[in-house]
Amino acid sequence: MSTVPSARLVLLKDVKECRTGDSIRVTGLWKKYDAGIDLAVIQYDGHEVQVDTTHIDRIWPTEGDIVQCIGEVTEEMGKGKRAHTISIPSINLTTPKSSSDHSYAPSFIGSLSKSTSESTTFVHNPTERWQPPRKPKMKYDDLEHKMEAAPLYVLGYAPLVSDFDSFYTRRLYVRIRDCFNRPITGVASRTVKLLDRVSPDFNRSFRLTGTTTEALNFASYNYLGFSDTIGPCADAVETATQELGITSASSRAEVGTTKQQQDMEQMVARFVGKEDAMCVSMGFATNSTTIPALVNKGCLVISDEMNHSSIVFGVRLSGASVRVFKHNNMDDLRELLREVISQGQPRTHRPWKKILIIVEGLYSMEGTIVNLPELIDLKKEFKVDILMGTFTKSFGAAGGYIAGDKAIIDHLRLRNHAYNYAEAVSVPVAQQVITSMKIICGEDGTDIGRKKIKQLAENSLYFIERLREMGFIVYGDQGSPVIPLLLFNPAKIPAFSRELLKRGIATVVVGYPATPIITSRARFCLSSAHTKQDIDRTLDAVSEVGDILLLKEQ
Repeated sequence: MSTVPSARLVLLKDVKECRTGDSIRVTGLWKKYDAGIDLAVIQYDGHEVQVDTTHIDRIWPTEGDIVQCIGEVTEEMGKGKRAHTISIPSINLTTPKSSSDHSYAPSFIGSLSKSTSESTTFVHNPTERWQPPRKPKMKYDDLEHKMEAAPLYVLGYAPLVSDFDSFYTRRLYVRIRDCFNRPITGVASRTVKLLDRVSPDFNRSFRLTGTTTEALNFASYNYLGFSDTIGPCADAVETATQELGITSASSRAEVGTTKQQQDMEQMVARFVGKEDAMCVSMGFATNSTTIPALVNKGCLVISDEMNHSSIVFGVRLSGASVRVFKHNNMDDLRELLREVISQGQPRTHRPWKKILIIVEGLYSMEGTIVNLPELIDLKKEFKVDILMGTFTKSFGAAGGYIAGDKAIIDHLRLRNHAYNYAEAVSVPVAQQVITSMKIICGEDGTDIGRKKIKQLAENSLYFIERLREMGFIVYGDQGSPVIPLLLFNPAKIPAFSRELLKRGIATVVVGYPATPIITSRARFCLSSAHTKQDIDRTLDAVSEVGDILLLKEQ
């Protein structure tokens, strides 16, 4: 006697419980995308029953099949759910009607070959004979369904991400993923070489082609052009590396302090006009570890609404309360200061232990420069005296610093986790900072630093003025080397990036969550290494792409 394949279905909507021997007709198949589960609609005794088929053991029923209930599974399936084993008299391998049809899933094909070797299927006529499935042309929806994670709540776990994050990642970010995390080779200076890559699965993965594309570099933070491999900085770094090696292999609190690191801290303190300075090997960690060392519970942090994520992260780690003031608005900051000083802590109205105000000098996503004159007035009025900076942008190095009174810096050397537990700033990086800072200050006996600063200012002013003349909507203050050009629509992010790259221009495109979802933008970073010909060529390309994407004001 012939046997037939069987499969287990989990009853979701229990209209009437199946009994052994009952015949059931499958009347529909569909995918419930918001919950991430596969459902079959079966007809039983005049009623339609929704059945979860996500975890079918062996085969996938198709619409029109007559199935027979051959027994109930007794294992626990969860609250309000029952599992039944059904038998399916024929296997129907037709072309999938939608991405929810799992007929060609590898797990299904494997189980099918195993089941067909153990059993015989019913064949009504020669046209219904089983045929090996032909691999259909891959579509994006089919791939997305295949790549989706199993519904965790069915297994008893909470979802890893929110519904919106899942939707945004699958439906937007993955489709434009080729515009981000682009690999490069060589030096990221005036130009940059991008490693070409292709994706066989709609940006889920990439494969390098072995070729490169050279483009003008308006993507990297290299304001003063110190990232080159030739020149006085590179020579000094090479000499220091030969003498002391790459790393001290320890934190500063142990045996990781070298002469270069001490010289760097003294140079930084002199450069910013403070008594002392402390350097950290990572710019992000400079903020995120220093803030918890300065404030804790019972303290208040007043932060600009556009502050960097490292500041936000550090404030959260500290446990301090936080108040936010309008971006670069010193009047709003002054009113907020008066309020929090007079009112004190919520409910108890006790005075705050400390009040820490945090602003940036140059906002990387907005291109705006801090309102320094008014901030200095506030500083004199309320006595604020700590400076933080990074070495990644103007100095062509890595890491960051905190500068202030010696008592404050001594306190931070004891309390800052990045100083006590993280790897010390490497010797080559410290030497790069020392040499580039001496060039900027003119202590090398030349005027190279002054010329670089002047060239950067001219390039930045010229670039932003030309963009505004063309009709683009740009953020940023006059003279800022960071110039955001508004794209608004997220769909224009990949088009702008890809079209500029075709014209030999490398830039950064930014979207959610770094910016609000409807204020997507392209960010141009100017450098003193750019020539006027480089900038004009870039402006022509941007103008051409802007006309195509309708980015200019009419």
